[in-house]
Amino acid sequence: MPAKYSHVKKRPSPKKQTKRDPHAPHAHQHEHQHHNHEHTHAHGSPHTDRCISQTAAAMAKLERTISRILLIRFEQDIVRLFSTHLYYVALQHLPTFVVRCITVGGPSWVAANTECDEIKDFLRGALAMDMRQAGDRVATKSVLWTYTALRHFAKSQGISICERGGLHSVQLLPHHDALQAHLSSLEAHHPPPFSKPPHLGPMTEGIREIIQACKTKYGKGTDWQQKVREGYDRLCELLYRVAGEFDVRGYGLLLREKLTSKWCECGCSTDHLSEVCERTVRLEEEESGVRSGKEREWDGRGSGVSGWGTEDEEDLWHVDFEVPGETKADLDDEMSVGELMELRYMQAEREKEQGNAAFKKGDYIAAIERYKAAYHIEPELPHYQLNLAAAYLKLNNFIEAEKACDLALGQHRSVKGYWRRAQARKGQGRIDDAVGDLHGVLCLQHTNKEAFDEMCALAPNPLLKATASSSSSSSSAAAASSSSSSTQPSASASASSKPWHEHLAPRVKPLPFARSPTDDRKLKISSIPVTVEIPVEFLAVPTTGPDKGKGAPGAGEASGRMISQTFSYPCWERYMVQRVSEQ
Repeated sequence: MPAKYSHVKKRPSPKKQTKRDPHAPHAHQHEHQHHNHEHTHAHGSPHTDRCISQTAAAMAKLERTISRILLIRFEQDIVRLFSTHLYYVALQHLPTFVVRCITVGGPSWVAANTECDEIKDFLRGALAMDMRQAGDRVATKSVLWTYTALRHFAKSQGISICERGGLHSVQLLPHHDALQAHLSSLEAHHPPPFSKPPHLGPMTEGIREIIQACKTKYGKGTDWQQKVREGYDRLCELLYRVAGEFDVRGYGLLLREKLTSKWCECGCSTDHLSEVCERTVRLEEEESGVRSGKEREWDGRGSGVSGWGTEDEEDLWHVDFEVPGETKADLDDEMSVGELMELRYMQAEREKEQGNAAFKKGDYIAAIERYKAAYHIEPELPHYQLNLAAAYLKLNNFIEAEKACDLALGQHRSVKGYWRRAQARKGQGRIDDAVGDLHGVLCLQHTNKEAFDEMCALAPNPLLKATASSSSSSSSAAAASSSSSSTQPSASASASSKPWHEHLAPRVKPLPFARSPTDDRKLKISSIPVTVEIPVEFLAVPTTGPDKGKGAPGAGEASGRMISQTFSYPCWERYMVQRVSEQ
């Protein structure tokens, strides 16, 4: 349910120094002031200057290696923990989705229509909202885990760890080759795919819940149970496949910036990280003891996709966000992170709607400004960049349109992203690149007639053009029926477009039972709009930057004026399933 914001009080100015966040953008500022890269040296011998230069160069390479290790392991931690999150989505939310679909479409509808665009788009919307949280949920833990791994490596090499300052990067200089080897091993299999964690059991609880919910309607027979089970199994497989459209390298932007453009190569960034993390590591060892087998080289949580392989350490999605340096008492008068993210989304959608209104009026410059504002608020939701691309295309600004599509596709490989980038590249005369993007559209939606026709018009291959002319009508028919059934395309579509559609269509195993007439029903899955009443002052609450969530009006400071905000929030709970004819 929507968060209620009336309880939030204005937080007084902090009176005590809080602990520093290891990946906060300003945590490094104080230390970096002492390393402003204006190192001056007395007039020494050329040999001394050369040694200093060589040491500085070696330190720079070492720091780049360490920051890269932190970044890659962060991305792998996102994959590992999000894969676990998907497992719980399959157990907790997909059973309800299956029940709602078969209530309208019959027991075999899900199995027969798993590949339809309607189901895929529903999954994409909910997963996009989950992925925008991934960086915030994983970043702090991942940095701590990778530091633990670096610490274990250092101890295995006989390096002493300072009790207060932790591991100093200069101590790792003699072992840079080993660090580089570890980095190479990480990069060799990166990024890993989303997949069901091997240590987690089968989805029996999910199918049990579905059968229990449907027994009243369908009785105790086994025929419908087989159809329902087949649909649920296919839907679980599709969940991980659709998640594979998202690229973890486009998320976690705050920590990513810290580890790339803001990482200091003189060594102070690693030293600061060590100082912050060492206290936590030692505290955990005091409370839980050093676990057996955890002192091996490169051991520790966050060790790639396999991790520790235990359920309680991998399921971080259902625990509260950790805000480093703040206690629960500190947060009582502030917005919770869940409320903050919901408010942030509302603010971004408000900007987007203003941009849409300007777009419809033909004021594309104003629309661009509003879309940019929305993206600034929510930089990990790719559709704002797609809106930007559409506005730039209207202005024939093909270069900026391509850049916007690049950012969006860097997070999620979508039909709109590939299509609009194809138009931008075609406008620049880069026909081969445009054809490649159109191929990307067809890989995601092989019945997209518009992309198929455009590709045939641009491609110089005469055989392709001949195929297009013979399959135009059948492609249109296939596109019209794709949302109701794509597991068994029509015979005419298969025959006429066989050279293209056969290798672009997803490989789906045939149904183990005969199709039912109800399987041809076209269903619509829609998010349920939510209307909330919030104080007008909350529209000015910062949702990004160091002051995010602060400045909410207190009980005596609010004007009392409320404003209604209605928005659709794609999620696993608020949606409806209807037959198209019922709308």
